[in-house]
Amino acid sequence: MFSEFKKFAMRGNVVDMAVGIVIGASFSAIVKSMVDDVLMPPIGLLLGGVDFSDFFLVLKEGAKAAAPYHTLAEAKAAGAVTLNFGLFVNAVISFTIVAFALFMIVKAMNKLRSGEEAAPVNTKKCPHCCSEIALEATRCPHCTSELTS
Repeated sequence: MFSEFKKFAMRGNVVDMAVGIVIGASFSAIVKSMVDDVLMPPIGLLLGGVDFSDFFLVLKEGAKAAAPYHTLAEAKAAGAVTLNFGLFVNAVISFTIVAFALFMIVKAMNKLRSGEEAAPVNTKKCPHCCSEIALEATRCPHCTSELTS
């Protein structure tokens, strides 16, 4: 069983997938930092100095302290039940940036692939049975018809 697992784990696709997951996780951390630390502060400043991560709705006041809570940290410290829609907005913006970046990467990869030369054609279709046969064939191996060209 160990040798089968080793064969599975060392296949090219599994290793490539593992590398992709690690790079994706680090890329996601970079995008999260970009959203939280670079994009959202100026947007919050334009909206009057509001921090999006502190947009929340109190569903039930906490047992330790009564509302109003000025920050999400205060509400959580008081044990309040909150609906954190500001954090959700940050997550949606992060997802949008990651999705756009991946779209651009896939688009670039497709462009590179389309630039590759096409493989030389080694086969032709039999005019009688439409099977793929070698270019040099004089008789179709499927229907045994004689080929003129």
